[in-house]
Amino acid sequence: MDLRKLKKLIDLVEESGINELEITEGEEKVKIVKGGGGREAAVLSSPAPVAASGVAQAAAPAAAGAAPGATAEQAPTALEGHLVKSPMVGTFYRSASPGAKAFVEVGDTVKAGQAICIIEAMKLMNEIEADKDGVIKAIMVENGQPVEYGEPLMLIG
Repeated sequence: MDLRKLKKLIDLVEESGINELEITEGEEKVKIVKGGGGREAAVLSSPAPVAASGVAQAAAPAAAGAAPGATAEQAPTALEGHLVKSPMVGTFYRSASPGAKAFVEVGDTVKAGQAICIIEAMKLMNEIEADKDGVIKAIMVENGQPVEYGEPLMLIG
């Protein structure tokens, strides 16, 4: 299942009166649940063990990411700048491969269009680019952590 199809399904749930949609395609399974605040959460499942652990963490964000998320949300109030938000649900990676150097560090200067991280969604590696010139003031997500659509990833000042 590709990213365009997933986005179309999320839009469908948002526009319709349904609260939950679950689709199985081969060995892949997608479940989209409309949240109380009008936001949707997509939970992806795959037979791969790495994806299964990511799904478990994504399905229970209150248990797995509540404390780091609260700290990350408080950081932008002290710093001013432009938030780079996740364009999709997936797993956040700071580098192209496990042993490689991170795309950016706090204090690095970036240009619009420069790759700053990767979000893995359904076994596809999606490069996320800076949408503004500036300096990385904060990285709000830990490497390998699941992210939601619209979740702040980095702060560019």
